Amino acid sequence: MLFWSVHLAALIGILYCGWSWRGLALAGGSYFVRMFVVTAAYHRYFAHRAFKTSRLFQFILALGAQSAAQKGVLWWASHHRWHHKYSDTPKDVHSAKLRGFWYSHIGWIAREDWTETDPAMVSDLSKFPELRFLDRASISILPTVALALGFLFIGGVHALVWGFFVSTVLLWHGSFSVNSIAHLVGRRRYATADDSRNNWWLAILTNGEGWHNNHHHYQSSANQGFRWWQIDVTYYLLRLMEVFGLVWDLRVPPPEVVAQ
Repeated sequence: MLFWSVHLAALIGILYCGWSWRGLALAGGSYFVRMFVVTAAYHRYFAHRAFKTSRLFQFILALGAQSAAQKGVLWWASHHRWHHKYSDTPKDVHSAKLRGFWYSHIGWIAREDWTETDPAMVSDLSKFPELRFLDRASISILPTVALALGFLFIGGVHALVWGFFVSTVLLWHGSFSVNSIAHLVGRRRYATADDSRNNWWLAILTNGEGWHNNHHHYQSSANQGFRWWQIDVTYYLLRLMEVFGLVWDLRVPPPEVVAQ
């Protein structure tokens, strides 16, 4: 299975190249950038349409997101929308409440009935032929492969191991922690119908996604840190992109929603 092969490649690569602080810094930088495209593109834009952008930049966001090796943007958005529709019910594909930590973290990935995109869940996105093209199984992996080859070409095996394989493993588990940890550990500020929770240290590791109870309380918001002290790096970068006209109409929760 590709998922475990990448883990094995990262481990063997570290043993082959040896420990390196420079490599760790490269993995951390790659992780940060790719976590941003996961949170800003896959999640806040394609799954929740929390802001607007041009069709060209939408395509660029899709390419960037798919460099994270989490399949096509239509597949990702459809599964995430399904999760919100049936969160922590028997129909939820990765409910930590019902199936436990490990299943919600990585076990659900192996389910054969979740390998396809549900067009009905992403009818607003599937009208774009370029997104449908990127969502094909044989195509969706290409941005990931291009990134790996880029690291190999620029920095050799050392960059490939740390910049791609190690960062990919970290990115996967950082992303999946929102499915698992954020439904098990933390504070429930809002009485949502699910077990979503806020967790400050997970928010640090995931560029703001750890404010998960906030997110389930008001899903279409571009910011998940509702209060000034709730660090949300993804939102800060989206605001910067707004200054340059790359995105606009960032949705934020009304004061009365935050105060509930």
